[in-house]
Amino acid sequence: MTKAIVLGAGMVGSVMADDLAREPGWTVAVADVGEAALARAVARAERSGGRLQAVRADLSDEEAVGRLVAPYDVVLGALPSTFGYRALRAVIGAGKPCCDISFFPEDALDLDALAREMGVTAVVDCGVAPGMSHLLAGYGASLLDRCDRIEILVGGLPRERRWPFEYKAGFSPYDVIEEYVRPSRIVEDGRVVVREALSEPELVDLPGIGTLESFNTDGLRSLVRTMTVPNMKEKTLRYPGHIELMRVFRETGLFSHEPVAVGPEGVRVRPIDVISALMFPKWTYGPGEEDLTVMRVTVDGEQGGAPTRLSWDLLDHYDRATSATSMSRTTGFPCAIVARMLARGEVPGPGVLPPERLAGVPGLVDRVLAEHEARGVRYATRREALPA
Repeated sequence: MTKAIVLGAGMVGSVMADDLAREPGWTVAVADVGEAALARAVARAERSGGRLQAVRADLSDEEAVGRLVAPYDVVLGALPSTFGYRALRAVIGAGKPCCDISFFPEDALDLDALAREMGVTAVVDCGVAPGMSHLLAGYGASLLDRCDRIEILVGGLPRERRWPFEYKAGFSPYDVIEEYVRPSRIVEDGRVVVREALSEPELVDLPGIGTLESFNTDGLRSLVRTMTVPNMKEKTLRYPGHIELMRVFRETGLFSHEPVAVGPEGVRVRPIDVISALMFPKWTYGPGEEDLTVMRVTVDGEQGGAPTRLSWDLLDHYDRATSATSMSRTTGFPCAIVARMLARGEVPGPGVLPPERLAGVPGLVDRVLAEHEARGVRYATRREALPA
């Protein structure tokens, strides 16, 4: 019997827990500080015929996390960026193999020495992007004799556009704001350069969805350190008009965490708290509201002396049968799939492994794509010759 625990019972964590609860021979727990979130996660699993143990815990407490995970064989992390790194450190320190999707600003590779010391394999950034984006980028590069360029375009969007935002958050709204303020690292001509978030907007036409706008975000993450490809970038996709609105908010200071004095009594408030109270409820999906996830990973280079392009396209929609958002499915499934591989000893280690470092494991990418297809998530593959 394999015992697993999912840290975080939000939209993504609940889908991960539900997916694992269907696995024969597994007992699965889900932990969160919120009783309502735990109840929703348990109910989701019950509708699928699975069972979850709900554990109420403060997952921002690093020592508490270490104690919590001690009885489990494998740990999955689906926490907000504000304390995801500390929780991951606690899990590794407890000697537990883990698979994590938390989009924290810290560099997970800084925990590699600890993971090796503890004999732990920790797969990090294992969602859709980062996650499948990195796995496919690494796999594409490995198939070419020479890789010259990697481009990742990705976005989660409401299926129905509504003014004024024409957007809703498929994961933590705070982490969405992080994408709009965190400087973006890209690679140009073999050099890492830093660009402002929301910069260099471009219009992109994608099959099945039409015209979207793209902008720089800091989504390359570990690829900057692990891949020796001279040109790499990741850009986020939104409906046209969203960039300008977010830039206005940012330049006004509404995304700032620094308190400002307000009113005649000089009450100090953080602008991010004000806009969170006002905007985040409008960014939250209501029951039955449908979303979609769109991604294209493009890898250019040379194979057999001929310029070659490899690409993978994803267009996934809300699952009406399970009431699961597309973003929670496409983000949660990779983590749950790889966690099973971890538990079976099919992932090399020890150490901290971003997904691109799994691309060379024989058959792993094909198995991951097949597992996605079995869950109704399809990555369309294309190989084409480029002009010489």
